[in-house]
Amino acid sequence: MAESIGNLWWWVGFAVFVVVAIVVDLVALEKKGGRAVTARQALAWSALWVSLALIFCAILWGWLDHSVGREVANLKATEFLTGYLIEKSLSVDNIFVFLMIFTAFVVPAEQQKKALIVGVILAVVLRAVMILIGAWLISQFSWILYVFGTFLLVTGIKMALPGEHEPDIEQNPVLKWMRGHLKILPQYDGDRLSVWKDGVRWFTPLFVVVVLIGVTDVIFAVDSIPAIFAVTTDPFIVMTSNIFAILGLRALYFLLADMASRFHLLKYGLAAVLCFIGVKMLIVKWFHIPVFVSLGAVAGILAVSIVASLLRPEQATAGNR
Repeated sequence: MAESIGNLWWWVGFAVFVVVAIVVDLVALEKKGGRAVTARQALAWSALWVSLALIFCAILWGWLDHSVGREVANLKATEFLTGYLIEKSLSVDNIFVFLMIFTAFVVPAEQQKKALIVGVILAVVLRAVMILIGAWLISQFSWILYVFGTFLLVTGIKMALPGEHEPDIEQNPVLKWMRGHLKILPQYDGDRLSVWKDGVRWFTPLFVVVVLIGVTDVIFAVDSIPAIFAVTTDPFIVMTSNIFAILGLRALYFLLADMASRFHLLKYGLAAVLCFIGVKMLIVKWFHIPVFVSLGAVAGILAVSIVASLLRPEQATAGNR
């Protein structure tokens, strides 16, 4: 495994925090019952998750500053913030696909909450496994960073190309497999994922939606996890920045779902970020881009794409073509 600043206690403490955070989210979900999440509630929860990430970063900085020195503390804190910003911005793409899945399966607003929280739990587990595998591969085969860099560069270029089609949910191989191998009810049954009928287990459409959300997140993780390894190869920083971003995904969805069309230029910003990170990984042997510069570049690219989206709405852009 790659060298890490996270000792056993930090790993255990972070794992406990993740479990507690998910439990609190589930309790809050249960108290809400069947009521839909309002924009104000989504904003409050999003602010809370971001605040928790910043508090964690501050605590990490303070511990490192005391134990190993200011220089390492500044470096690791910046790596965390850069990784968190990258993952948070790339998760916006997840939200657009989640919205597409919910629309395709006509998921009631009150059931979207459970689908997202279960999807987030799956994402946390699967991403943890993928990050540990990635860290092991990098520690054993340093050249794999160039593979990651090439993949990110190609992905960024493809994302920026015009005429990119939205994914066709009906052609999803996982959905086809479930329909061919599982008994699926034609209608929802509250927030249940499965029911027993005449001694046979039937799965509800909500189960199908949850699985598709988990699979979608893994697909996006193939882009985002290598991107964070471009910032740092420290498994603890990669894991914590990634998971903190994922924990706030449910609140971010309800905050941005109704505003998806307003950020139509964001995908070009994300494409530029992936290309920048890909190039950074490919030239690292000859030229090292400091992590502080990476943080500024990523934040600047995303800010420009968001502001441009707001100043130039999609209808105006389409009308001038």
